[in-house]
Amino acid sequence: MIEVTPSGEACGATVTGVDLSSELDATTVAMLREAWLQHHVLAFPGQALSDQRLERVVDYFGVFGSEPFFGTIEGSDHVVALTRKADEKAPLFAENWHSDWSFLPQPPIGTCLYSMVIPPVGGDTGFINQQKALQEMPPQLRTQLEGQIALHSARTAYAPDGMYGKNDRAAGRSMAIRFSEDAREVCGHPFIDKHPESGRDTLLGCIGYIIGIKGMPDEEALSLLLELYEWQTREEFQYTHRWEENMFIIWDNRSVLHRAYGGYDGYDRILHRVTVAADPGKYQ
Repeated sequence: MIEVTPSGEACGATVTGVDLSSELDATTVAMLREAWLQHHVLAFPGQALSDQRLERVVDYFGVFGSEPFFGTIEGSDHVVALTRKADEKAPLFAENWHSDWSFLPQPPIGTCLYSMVIPPVGGDTGFINQQKALQEMPPQLRTQLEGQIALHSARTAYAPDGMYGKNDRAAGRSMAIRFSEDAREVCGHPFIDKHPESGRDTLLGCIGYIIGIKGMPDEEALSLLLELYEWQTREEFQYTHRWEENMFIIWDNRSVLHRAYGGYDGYDRILHRVTVAADPGKYQ
C-alpha cells in the first residue's frame, strides 16, 4: 500500500509502498502526481534505479527537459551526474537559493535526483515553499510585485566570467559544467503567476537568476528584489531534506526554491539528475 507521510515542515513528503523500477499503472501515477502538487517535494527511499529506469520515471511527470549548461553522462542524453569529490577545492555547487533554469522561456516543471553516494554528514538539500510564501506575504509587498515582469538570466552563473565560468573550471570542479556566452540572454517571467496544474498563485525564482525588473530602474529593482528575497526565504517556509543512499526525489520547480548545503568535506557525494519539462499532450 502506498503511504505519503508529510515532512511536518513547510513542504515535502516521503512516499513508501511503491517500486519506481517497475511499470506504474495510471491510478498510481495519478496518486503520485496529486501528492507532488500538494507537497511540492516527494522523497522515495529504498529505490533501485539504473539510469535507464531513472529516465523512465520522467514519463510519469512530463517529458525530458534540457540541461543548457551541463554535460550528461556517457550513454545518456538526459542524465547529469552531480558529483563532488572528497578532496575537491572548488566552491560548493548550487549553494544559493534558485529555481532550476528559470531563465529559459519554458523552465522545467520539475527536477529528479537519485542518490548514488551519500556522505555520513552534511549534504542536505533545502527547499522553500513559494506558494506558502506568497500566501502569507504582506499585502504591501505583494502589491509591488503584481503585474511586474522579472528579468531572468544565467549570466552571473554560466557566462565565461560567471561563477561557474573559466575560473571555476580552473579550480578543478569534478562536475561537467559547460559555460557559454548564451548565458547572457535575458528572459522575462511574471513574478506572480498561477500554477498550470493546481491553479494556485505562486512565485517563480529569486535574485540571482533574476537580474532586474522590466521597466524599473536598476537601483529601485534591486531594492525590491532584496526585500522579496528576505521574505521568500524565511525559515517558516523551508524544508530541509536529509539524504539516504538509493533515494529518489522529485520537486516541483514551479512552486519551490532549492539550494545545496555543504558540511561534508572529505567525503564523496554523487547524485544523478534528470529535469522534467511540460508535456502538452498530458500535463501542463
